[in-house]
Amino acid sequence: MRKRVKVDRSNYLFDNHALTMLIVPLVIEQLLAILVGMADSIMIASVGEAAVSGVSLVDQIMILVIQIFSALATGGAVVTGQYLGQQNQKKACESAMQMVWFVTLCAAVITLGVYAGRRWILHGVFGQIDSEVMGHANIYLLIVSASIPFIALYNCGAAVFRAMGNSEISMRISVIMNIINVGGNALLIYGFHRGAEGVAIPTLVSRAAAAVIITAKLLKKDYPVHIEKTLHYRLDWSMVKRILSIGIPNGMENSMFQLGKIIVLSLISTFGTYAIAANAVGNAVTMFSCLPGMAITLAVTTVISRCVGAGDYEQVKYYNRKLLVITHVGLMISVGIVFLTLPWIIRAYHLSDMTAEVTKQIIYFHGVCTVFFWSAAFSLPTTFRAAGDARACMIISIVSMWIFRIMFSYILGRYMGMGVFGVWVAMIVDWLFRGLCFVIRYFGGKWKNMAIV
Repeated sequence: MRKRVKVDRSNYLFDNHALTMLIVPLVIEQLLAILVGMADSIMIASVGEAAVSGVSLVDQIMILVIQIFSALATGGAVVTGQYLGQQNQKKACESAMQMVWFVTLCAAVITLGVYAGRRWILHGVFGQIDSEVMGHANIYLLIVSASIPFIALYNCGAAVFRAMGNSEISMRISVIMNIINVGGNALLIYGFHRGAEGVAIPTLVSRAAAAVIITAKLLKKDYPVHIEKTLHYRLDWSMVKRILSIGIPNGMENSMFQLGKIIVLSLISTFGTYAIAANAVGNAVTMFSCLPGMAITLAVTTVISRCVGAGDYEQVKYYNRKLLVITHVGLMISVGIVFLTLPWIIRAYHLSDMTAEVTKQIIYFHGVCTVFFWSAAFSLPTTFRAAGDARACMIISIVSMWIFRIMFSYILGRYMGMGVFGVWVAMIVDWLFRGLCFVIRYFGGKWKNMAIV
């Protein structure tokens, strides 16, 4: 029997304490975001199912827009992280400066585009929906669209601090943002009896406050990575290209993924208001099931990009395995909590009997599949992106989404009569395919030659 050799990891970049200090604030931040999202939907549910449906429809569009900037911010975080791995603080600061300016300017342009195309978004994408649902959707879109540049700026700042291994800053700001959001919702919905605007206005105010606070933090030179206090922006195209080499494929992947959800949502809307409401509540609750995974993928970007920058792929392998194990354990815990509390959650939404039954089926099915399949489908590609291999992730994810998520949604949902539950089955089939592809690519090893700095 071969004796196992103990590896000396005393010089590794992240010890257990550093990982804990990185991951725990991220979990708390994601938990806050999800709880506030659930609180939003519960509060708006008191206005009626039409309001829930209208807000949830527009939220799919807003998530699409926000994910574009989250992807660009991830590109910046990878570049910054790899420079930090090389111990090149000057270049790390330059990459942060370019990311903040470039992404925020892009956000401002896209905000104008959303307003210009508002009518097409509401009527062209969602088609013929109930007039009351459309009314709530229109009001919500008008107000929340103004928050796009603020959430883009916040995402950039949070990505920079995470690249430094400091996730506590974004967590604290998230607490402030969510207090403003929930407090404003309660005041406007319960105090002033407002509808969709009662959710939209606090969202705008909270995102603006978060953007201002995190920008003020980024301007402080006592942090290893910071930005200059100036209104004169000079485009460094070579640096921006590095950011975009990760940001564009990641943004395309996220955009196509969300576009697929919107296309599927248009299918769900044909099943009736009960299906839209069940899907909306299902989305809100299952976000909690995936919470540890979503938080740890943010940590993966920080850890792996630093290791790649240092040129140490043995550390990449070690941390990838360790973070996957932590993700699996976290997912089992979160899914268990959802299953135990589901009866109370369903009652809190005041759903009709039919809507409640379909929602429970969705959540139970999704939870079981999350434990087994989520990590391979979503954690592994994060490792690839942090290593600079974003293009392959984009191709695999987009092909899988169009073939399995969208086509199977129509096959199972409409033609096989499974309705909204069939749409969720199609989503899991998508997970299975992309997870298999990512596992094969990981052991193939080509991603190890993709460092971008």
